[in-house]
Amino acid sequence: MHIPPYENNNTPIVDVDHDRVPLNYFNIVKLKKDEAFEYTVPGYETCIVPATGTVDVNVERFRAEALGGRGVDVWDGDPEGVYVPTGAKAEMVCRSDTAEIFIAGAKFDCVLEAFAVRKDELDLVQYGSDDTKTHRKIKHILGQKQHGKVGRLLVSELYTVGQGGWSGFPSHKHDTDRLPDETRHDETYNFRFRPNYGSGLQMLQRQDNEPGDAYHIVDGSTICIDKGYHPCAVLPGYEMYYFTILGGLSQRSLVQYFQPTHADQLHTIPGILDMVAKFK
Repeated sequence: MHIPPYENNNTPIVDVDHDRVPLNYFNIVKLKKDEAFEYTVPGYETCIVPATGTVDVNVERFRAEALGGRGVDVWDGDPEGVYVPTGAKAEMVCRSDTAEIFIAGAKFDCVLEAFAVRKDELDLVQYGSDDTKTHRKIKHILGQKQHGKVGRLLVSELYTVGQGGWSGFPSHKHDTDRLPDETRHDETYNFRFRPNYGSGLQMLQRQDNEPGDAYHIVDGSTICIDKGYHPCAVLPGYEMYYFTILGGLSQRSLVQYFQPTHADQLHTIPGILDMVAKFK
């Protein structure tokens, strides 16, 4: 499902119990200096990640000051985040001239403790190669390092390295709980391009070797993945970024099932098994 960019006025783009990805929650909040935004999402744990700008965050008894700090876009520095427990009240106050903030969420019943993830606590992975057109970098905000502190939510930023190329390949899916081969994880993306008039393609193939769907993605596009194999690509001459939310049905660790037709490509892409191991 493709949601074209629109002015959401700080209201959820993917709300609770969404008909396509009910395990996910996603909002984009835009603030000016000294403006505040407060929210509560019953039944969902969430994570606050400034795309640009700096905010102070209060989550009941927890406080994180000067979160974020990126400038003009998501390429201008590393991300930071604050984990917000299920149903907790969170407030953010803009400390820069402007700020754009992602709020990611996953359905989860239990209440854990709030914490911040600073730049030096990220899980970083770089894999693929220019030759295979799969070179990319992943910055895990809620990744393997935070595994014991989070319920079902995984939050990452993915960047293509260089201009043009593929991401999410070899094609994989995660729409069925059938351990040890696969887990059900709903997934939501928000895309950005550099320059911002760049664009790309999101594929969604429901069955191996059967025709699927394709969406033209632009700067600000949101994609909801409920089932099927889902690689994406960016046009030559442009760089692509996407903010990634994964919410598990029965566990946090993601088990991807690679499309049988393309599974042998796992042995041609450098470092891909390290990437798979970090989604825990």
